[in-house]
Amino acid sequence: MTENNKAILEKANVAFAKGDFEGFLSYCTEDTKWTYVGDRILDGKEAVRRYIAETYTEPSKFTVDNLIAEGDFVTLLGDIMLKDEDGEETRYSVCDVWRFRDGKMAELKAFVIKALM
Repeated sequence: MTENNKAILEKANVAFAKGDFEGFLSYCTEDTKWTYVGDRILDGKEAVRRYIAETYTEPSKFTVDNLIAEGDFVTLLGDIMLKDEDGEETRYSVCDVWRFRDGKMAELKAFVIKALM
């Protein structure tokens, strides 16, 4: 199951990187819950869909340094480039902890920090 969860997250991330956000969301449960520590909590797939539409006006550039899986959890360590309101790209370091249920991403706890240059 652990390796399967890693493969699911990798497939979901490929869809996300291509801007296929509905494809990405197909890997999430309907009641998915995303917690961006210190920022916001998104309850349900529709809330996540709205957040993605507002935040990712174009496909994001991200790198995955490590995927660590154990039981129902997969932790992703990496970086993401996001544009601010002025169109300037900023690099963030991320640590995403995903909990899986029945082969889908049920919960995310994300730690996102502006990276030092």
